[in-house]
Amino acid sequence: MPNTNVNTFTGNNESKETPSTRTLTIVADSNIASLDEFFSTQTLGQDAALTVNIVSVAGRDITAQLLAEVQPDVLLIRSVTPINAELIVDNHSVRFVGSATIGTDHVDQAYLAERNITFANAAGCSKHSVAQYVLTAILTLRPQYWQPSSNQPVVLGIIGLGNIGSTLAQYAADLGWQVLGYDPLLPASAFNNASFDEVISQSNAISLHVPLTDAEGMNRSDYPTHHLLNAAALEAMPADSLLINSARGPVIDAAALEDNIEQTRRQVVLDVFEHEPQIAEQLLSKLAIATPHIAGYTLEGKLRGTQMIYDALCEKFNVTPAQSMHNLLPVNMYLWTELKEYPDRLIKFYDIMQDDKLLRAKADDGQVNGADFDQLRRDYHLRREWQF
Repeated sequence: MPNTNVNTFTGNNESKETPSTRTLTIVADSNIASLDEFFSTQTLGQDAALTVNIVSVAGRDITAQLLAEVQPDVLLIRSVTPINAELIVDNHSVRFVGSATIGTDHVDQAYLAERNITFANAAGCSKHSVAQYVLTAILTLRPQYWQPSSNQPVVLGIIGLGNIGSTLAQYAADLGWQVLGYDPLLPASAFNNASFDEVISQSNAISLHVPLTDAEGMNRSDYPTHHLLNAAALEAMPADSLLINSARGPVIDAAALEDNIEQTRRQVVLDVFEHEPQIAEQLLSKLAIATPHIAGYTLEGKLRGTQMIYDALCEKFNVTPAQSMHNLLPVNMYLWTELKEYPDRLIKFYDIMQDDKLLRAKADDGQVNGADFDQLRRDYHLRREWQF
């Protein structure tokens, strides 16, 4: 059943867009961090009495039927709710959609614009969290990379140099690693310095940080990433190259990946899966590390995502923001400088193998089912983001 909380808040009568009624109804993914702390009487202003009605449900339970029943003004989601004509075609109340995540492949932004519905996402909210996940995976499997040799430098290949990829590159440089980066949508730079073929053929470890795009359709791009790593690309990688995907599952052809691991015994780390939330045990058994789409799940990353859509909603309705994530954060003692000095403390900073163990324990009758996958994400104990 949906969880409904009613809060009063105030808004300015001279706002850019004043709600037509005295009630602002919000349907929200219950997995958004600190919903009540951000969307409440105290945090949405006190100039003119209005009522906020928050209906929180699991992200996959946000359906056209629910929206037709509730008629929300605001829709707050994460990555599992597809926003398209099928969801809101019969709904004429929604005026703002906020996604507390980086990716936008699940949102038909052209359709929202056509309906004059404001959209905001949380670009960059978990860039350090995901970069730290990737580093943890690499250094857990290859601890010798903490101290690279001048004769045998560690070469990290990064495909996609947006918020996350460029942040990962900074960490790698700080460790003395060589970065080979490829992003056709950005100009050449110190990190965007190689071709796709060079990255996949010359890297010790390869990390993917691209959006999910296609050759046509809603997410069309001149540089489609769907099955970017197909059988040919995987074959071009040296067998000892470590592969990490924390971007979107369909960026890798899952069937081709299974065959490649079978042939090469390659170490592969997946936080995202092509057929997520279902994961075939046949694939799971071949992975060096597998986690349930939680690379960005730090307390800081989650709160930053909520903060970003809260700020955007305040701007939409001309409300002065009255909440900050810093008010909700306990003291953080996880320092990147300390970890570099004492690498053996990595497991205390983040025990990635515990997340791997919890996911594998859910495998039953040949697969991890969607309900168990979602429960792992919903009940995840948020780790802390290291201070860089």
